[in-house]
Amino acid sequence: MEVRRQDIHNSDIPLVCRACEARHGGVCGALTPEQLTELNKHTFRHRLETGAEVIGQGETVVNYSNIMRGVVKLTKVMADGRQQIVGLQFAPDFLGRPFLEESAITAEAATESEVCNFPRNVLDRLVKKTPELEHKLHRQALKELDEARDWMLTLGRKTAQEKVASFLYLIAIHIDPESVDTSSFDLPLSRADIADFLGLTIETVSRQFTKLRKENVIHIENNRHVTVPDMDRLMRHAGND
Repeated sequence: MEVRRQDIHNSDIPLVCRACEARHGGVCGALTPEQLTELNKHTFRHRLETGAEVIGQGETVVNYSNIMRGVVKLTKVMADGRQQIVGLQFAPDFLGRPFLEESAITAEAATESEVCNFPRNVLDRLVKKTPELEHKLHRQALKELDEARDWMLTLGRKTAQEKVASFLYLIAIHIDPESVDTSSFDLPLSRADIADFLGLTIETVSRQFTKLRKENVIHIENNRHVTVPDMDRLMRHAGND
């Protein structure tokens, strides 16, 4: 009987939403079937090539997005053109800041990605009517704050090897939320972007990859595909033990 009730409940949910990872793990999980149906009337999925911009720093926010697949990098640009990668977002993360009309960052697809876009005014209206949705967005903001603080520790106190190992561990546990195997993945960033993200030189990043490979902490194929034989060992090299 419980299964039947669940089936009836699922039948009320728009077909495109039923198997959506963001509905189960992201902000859409806070919405009722009726609210999902309302939101679905305005949503559209968009595939992004590597390097495609989702939104630019200073641009007016028209849409929010759920990341369905891939990795999105967040960048801050200074007035003189210097820039810094300040974060990475993965499926099923929510991309945007409710009630802010102007984007404070540039969001760009680091890999081939897919996002589900919906108008800012529609979601802002749902947030006002749905405390659980507001709480979920608040929790994500706090999660991002905690992760930013952890990353400040990584950048400020860890050695070069610990920084590179921390980056690899971050990618391993986030890049594919539907996979039970986190030990094998493709790097979503170039060596130059990894260096930017970690505050290191490209040469230092390359040396640390070589050291980790020689110590059998990781295996690398085609300069991009990484396999981690022992995740606990990678954590120890990241200074997380």
